[in-house]
Amino acid sequence: MSSPAADVVRLLTVRGETVAVAESLTGGLVAAEITSVPGASKVFRGSITAYATDLKRKLLKVDATLLAQRGAVDPQVAAQMATGVRDLLGADWGIATTGVAGPDPQDGQPVGTVFVAVAGPGRTETGAAHDGKTSALRLNGSRAEIRRESARSVLALLLDRIASQQTGNERAQDTERNGGF
Repeated sequence: MSSPAADVVRLLTVRGETVAVAESLTGGLVAAEITSVPGASKVFRGSITAYATDLKRKLLKVDATLLAQRGAVDPQVAAQMATGVRDLLGADWGIATTGVAGPDPQDGQPVGTVFVAVAGPGRTETGAAHDGKTSALRLNGSRAEIRRESARSVLALLLDRIASQQTGNERAQDTERNGGF
């Protein structure tokens, strides 16, 4: 049976692309899932576990004003973490997790509030990541369950973005082969 991490490694290997991970509440679980897959060294560039808010700013280049105004548990923070780790570690894809696993609320957010993000290859003219996506999660369960589900969710989001990019590329190639629209 395949796992999301195994599917990520397989798809990125086929595509010749790489991934880097920025983690907060998951504390290394996402990187551990990916590196548990044989052959992960072909696609996994590395990870940054930026548990402390100041490290999100210093290492991942998350905007200091954003962190001051909204705190670390925010969809834009997750998106900037994904872009920051992608750029810092020289990967094609960056993924990130930030949220509240408990036992107490953080930054005005209740336990189970999680944001996961993907930053895809390249940038638009405005500097935004191509194929970027952020998802908000409201999770229940123990601290361990919230962390595990957050790791699973960010890998699933990455798989979704890779699949949607493949579908788009296949449509473009099909259009070229068939002479237009």
